[in-house]
Amino acid sequence: MALTGATGFLGLRLLDELLRRHRSVTVLARGEPDHVLDRLTRGLGRFAAGHTAAGLAARIRVVPVRLTEDDLGLPGGAHRELADSLDVVWHCAGDTTLDGDPAVLRRVNVEGTRQVLGLAAAGRRLPAVFHISTAFVAGARRTGTVFEDELTDAYGFEGSYERSKYEAERLVHAWARETGRPAVVFRPSVLTTGLPPHPDLPEHPLLNIERALTEIGREHFGAGRRPELLLPGQRRFRLVGRPDGQLNLLPVERAAAVMARLAELPQGEGVQTYHVMHGRDTPVDVLRGLAERLTGVPVAIVPELTDPTPYESLTGCVGGVFRYLRQRRRYDDSRVRAALGPPGIPQDIGVDYLMAGLLPRAPDLPDPRPEGTDR
Repeated sequence: MALTGATGFLGLRLLDELLRRHRSVTVLARGEPDHVLDRLTRGLGRFAAGHTAAGLAARIRVVPVRLTEDDLGLPGGAHRELADSLDVVWHCAGDTTLDGDPAVLRRVNVEGTRQVLGLAAAGRRLPAVFHISTAFVAGARRTGTVFEDELTDAYGFEGSYERSKYEAERLVHAWARETGRPAVVFRPSVLTTGLPPHPDLPEHPLLNIERALTEIGREHFGAGRRPELLLPGQRRFRLVGRPDGQLNLLPVERAAAVMARLAELPQGEGVQTYHVMHGRDTPVDVLRGLAERLTGVPVAIVPELTDPTPYESLTGCVGGVFRYLRQRRRYDDSRVRAALGPPGIPQDIGVDYLMAGLLPRAPDLPDPRPEGTDR
């Protein structure tokens, strides 16, 4: 079994779930194997009980690869030997920069996927393929229901990240047709955690909100100081969105557990796609409250902004997660529910939970552990 992206936010949790179910995992990662193993060991030690450094060293094999190079940067013999050793390939690696360089996103997310599929096709054991995509391949459609079998660019895309993941999914479908082999695509929603940040842990994606509301302002309004978000007489800082909007936010620990459980089930022919979702959407008002807590000023969600202040204009230009404040679409997860049943009592995604995952924990406080039940 091979896993890419094990050092990432989702990949590290997925590695933990796979180690709970399998004797060993081959991690495909960039860097010296000893350094990668040390990084994984320290990361798992922050949230996963039962792992020891010696035990992980015996169960994790690190193979240094370069995701975007032909044959993953491996010599021909090494590539074939690796391919022949695998019965399962998990592809979780990717660039998740929402406003990243389109060329970089395409190289990592599309061409990287092509190389991983090439590895799966080269193996004589015909490994199963599990590809981690994103619910945001649904593109710029902001209302209605997105179904698991849908894959279209008819609505356009909010940004280059979404397009790159859409193109990667198309590669998976083409690979399945050409090889006659099945594949599974997982589309998680926005992943979160209540575990405080730590140098040993991969970075929380929602930290981009904090950066967009602070660091960019410092760059434009004066280095070394927090920007004044409100002009004299301004009562609220305004973000463009739907006041009645909603997003699906899901604890990353739960997402990894759901994917690992689904992977244990018999899979059908072709490409099976699963929306890995929270059982309850999060109102945009929760993200408004999060922005208030991060900035310390009143924040309002408004449908449009015809007279933006200089800093409000900068926030609009940044895009990123702010563009999703305009959404009110829902994701059908019938296939997941049919396989695993209803999601049960979901973790409450509120401002306190989100803040816990964004701010360092005080030394005398215990680590908050995710609550609720798995699917």
